[in-house]
Amino acid sequence: MDMGIDPYPAEKFEVNTTAKEMLAEFDSNEGKFEEVSLAGRIMSFRVMGKASFAELKDATGRVQIYVNRDDLCPGDDKTLYNTVFKKMMDIGDFVGIKGFGFKTQTGEISIHVKELKLLTKSLKPLPVVKTAKDEEGNETVYDAFSDPELRYRQRYVDLVVNDDVKDVFMKRIKVINAIRNYFNENGYLEVETPILQSIPGGAAARPFITHHNALGNDLYLRIANELYLKRLIVGGFDGVYEFSKNFRNEGMDRTHNPEFTAMEIYVAYKDYIWMMEFTENLLERVATEAIGTTDVQFGDKQVSFKAPYKRITMYDAIKEYTGFDISGMNEAQLRDVCKELNIEVDESMGKGKLIDEIFGEKCEGNFIQPTFITDYPVEMSPLSKRHRDNPELTERFELIINGKEVANAYSELNDPVDQRNRFEEQVKLQERGDDEAMFIDQDFIRALEYGMPPTSGLGIGIDRLVMMLTNNPSIQEVLFFPQMKPEKWPVASKVEEWEAIGVESGLVQVMHKLGMYMIIDLAEASSGKFMNDFIGMKKKLKLKEIKNPSREDFEAWIEKAVAIKEESEN
Repeated sequence: MDMGIDPYPAEKFEVNTTAKEMLAEFDSNEGKFEEVSLAGRIMSFRVMGKASFAELKDATGRVQIYVNRDDLCPGDDKTLYNTVFKKMMDIGDFVGIKGFGFKTQTGEISIHVKELKLLTKSLKPLPVVKTAKDEEGNETVYDAFSDPELRYRQRYVDLVVNDDVKDVFMKRIKVINAIRNYFNENGYLEVETPILQSIPGGAAARPFITHHNALGNDLYLRIANELYLKRLIVGGFDGVYEFSKNFRNEGMDRTHNPEFTAMEIYVAYKDYIWMMEFTENLLERVATEAIGTTDVQFGDKQVSFKAPYKRITMYDAIKEYTGFDISGMNEAQLRDVCKELNIEVDESMGKGKLIDEIFGEKCEGNFIQPTFITDYPVEMSPLSKRHRDNPELTERFELIINGKEVANAYSELNDPVDQRNRFEEQVKLQERGDDEAMFIDQDFIRALEYGMPPTSGLGIGIDRLVMMLTNNPSIQEVLFFPQMKPEKWPVASKVEEWEAIGVESGLVQVMHKLGMYMIIDLAEASSGKFMNDFIGMKKKLKLKEIKNPSREDFEAWIEKAVAIKEESEN
């Protein structure tokens, strides 16, 4: 700014190409790149006297730029190159450049810069990830930005320095677009339903609670959008879907985040058998469009999304993997089965949860290839229509892939009397201590009383689907900003306090860069190493106008810090 350069200019910078376009089309159309205007981040420098190379990264990729002092500064004043570009610009700065495309002697497509403009000054240095290849071509990565907590907290840095991370999220976008396009082609309508709900319905889960000041009552963040979408079917829509953010106040692990994305679709005059075929055709297309193949590598397993998928009833699956035929068993008998199988249960669990525990513990993990688990017990499915051949079961399926539920679907319950009875059974479970049991939604029952046509609904967990299609075992890898514990920001001593122990005000920023925010942080420092680190950081920050402290200064600072710490402890 002292040199008259605005580090954050407001005016637009016009670009006429991208890094990806230039690298892809230069050989076939060199004339297209005789006048190039491009903007992006500087990712590396190779300064060689009067000429330098740098790497510029835009949203599409990276391209090399060549900066010659006399071309950039054709007059007598060489400040823009000698001072600004060589000494004051850093990795991470955004620049706009104009020039022409050419190939270096080694054949690398590059841009010869004729004009350069600083667009944004980066104040924090980007991690510099370095790679090296041995004689056999094996690549080794140095100084990788790989710590998961840092990556998730600072996703903006992760996306810049780790190109493979951005690729995961580009595939996520393709997955969502492929689903949306498939539905739209079939004539189904995308809609929006409330996130704040007076009753958290549509799933068995513990909700988040908030308070509406104007209405003077508590509301819930939605755990599902199912009951609202069904209301729209009652209202006359034949097919509706929504990509919804849902919230469940439950545990966090590698496959669960309290905020997650689900897609739900409801189609009138269909049943769960039709929905199975619809689902397998949908996922075959999604895999093809998002990653280019239906054969997906997930860990050490290969999963095929090619339709059709295997189908097996829940009772048959339990019988196959436990040896127990639980059809017709009551709650006491199911508890005995759980005891024999060493499955931990508690008194709040009803028949449905006991069966769910048996299936989850002993069966679910065995289904690696996409498999429809069908015909769930009534107790497990409060919103699903009773099975046409067995009233103790429901017309429901879950799609299991690699041992995890990815989709859930029903022939939807449209009998208002049966629905009320099911809700009342859920209330009894609440009274037993089941905090995931459903509430009674009186308005939804009223909607059914007006009449809902035969309908089939499907829900897909988008995050889990993306995990499988991108070979990521952790849900945090497919969420831009996964939920984490609040970050603890350092509390810093005041500048006046630093000056009181002899540290010049201009050097306080050096302390902070070294992680020394409080004076007492110096108490554990070794004077020799601390002095070397301090002088190195001071040089990096280009604080030439301030004299380097002496060894005696460092020893005095540490001694005073020790005294302050001891006094505070006493």
